Amino acid sequence: MEQTKKAILVGVNLKNNLDFQYSMEELANLADACGIVVIEKVVQNLDHINTSHYVGKGKVNDIHQLVQQEESDLVIFNNELSPSQIRNLEEGLNCTIMDRTSLILDIFYQRAKTKEAKLQVEIAQLQYMLPRLRNSELSLEQQRGGTGTIMRGAGETKLELDRRKIQKQISELNKQLKDLVARRQTQRKQRQKSNVPVISLVGYTNAGKSTVMNSMLETYNPEAEKSVYEEDMLFATLRTSVRNITLFDNKSFLLTDTVGFVSDLPHHLVKAFRSTLEEVTESDLLVHVVDYSNPSYEKQIEVTNSTLRDIGVKDIPVIYAYNKCDLTDLRIPKINGEKVYLSAKQKVGLKELTELIENKIFTDYVKCELVIPYDRGDVVSYFNENATIISTSYEKEGTKIKVECKEKDLDKHQEFVLSC
Repeated sequence: MEQTKKAILVGVNLKNNLDFQYSMEELANLADACGIVVIEKVVQNLDHINTSHYVGKGKVNDIHQLVQQEESDLVIFNNELSPSQIRNLEEGLNCTIMDRTSLILDIFYQRAKTKEAKLQVEIAQLQYMLPRLRNSELSLEQQRGGTGTIMRGAGETKLELDRRKIQKQISELNKQLKDLVARRQTQRKQRQKSNVPVISLVGYTNAGKSTVMNSMLETYNPEAEKSVYEEDMLFATLRTSVRNITLFDNKSFLLTDTVGFVSDLPHHLVKAFRSTLEEVTESDLLVHVVDYSNPSYEKQIEVTNSTLRDIGVKDIPVIYAYNKCDLTDLRIPKINGEKVYLSAKQKVGLKELTELIENKIFTDYVKCELVIPYDRGDVVSYFNENATIISTSYEKEGTKIKVECKEKDLDKHQEFVLSC
């Protein structure tokens, strides 16, 4: 069994940043999600990041003593480090160095299950590695060329070969990813042809998006048995799941569960996962799931909205689902405009969320009365399957039904319409 790694977290608080404490807490949560035990946190207040070591050189000595004292396996820094900073810190601390970006990449690597997610993560890792590549076979002194310039040239050639190899890998992986994306886009076009509304669950990681989806499935489609994976951890799943939700009144929509967001999400990952996140840009409605029990929920809303803007989401209606209210003192369910306060786990407020969704996406529904001749049972069956039957009576001319249905369904059967 693999031994749990111990880590010291290090952060620089620039000019008393109000979000710094939250950022450090999130770094600890990220480490936990990666199976790393945090044993100490080191903070330094500075006006600017030290370009050579991230923290001051005196602080590097303090961290080195702490590493030896606590027998720490690695030190994790709260910002993305430059190649030179990593090299200097490795020399000064004599242990494994990670930054926030590499930590998130590791989590995504562990969580990636589908072929597409694995390709996306591998591309992001290689893009992160490329500028940080160093020659591993020759020592620094050898590359400096103690006996002339021959060894230095060999070292630089080896490094350049490694870079070209990685660039070629990235190119090949991008081709594979492009094929998968094209396949998914075809599926998306087929869904769009069906005119079924698409709703995307978006939000900060671990806000409860998967729990909302599973609760909707259990409530409206219990026989489907297609629940999505959920767990109380950051980035529990990376796959985009699409499920059909058929409501009690026969209205249906596609519900999409997307990868969660986090502050300072590495740009390599955003770029690699852009094709997956583009599912969101094609939505008819967004349900922004918020962990209302988290003291920093407003910051998480801000980060999510910023990331959505970055991937090109605009002019899509949004409903805010304030989740995990059972962990607060708020009485639920509660609706305030486009906001619903609920507990997806307890299924409290799910009905209110559904009503908000219906009011947003089923605006093209109308109520009408139709009289359908008895020899057109196929039309009655169609409305039974695709509309809400409010009342039914049997008249001399045929079956009289009062329905709520889509305008396009009514247009198809205009000859049977009695009144609207």
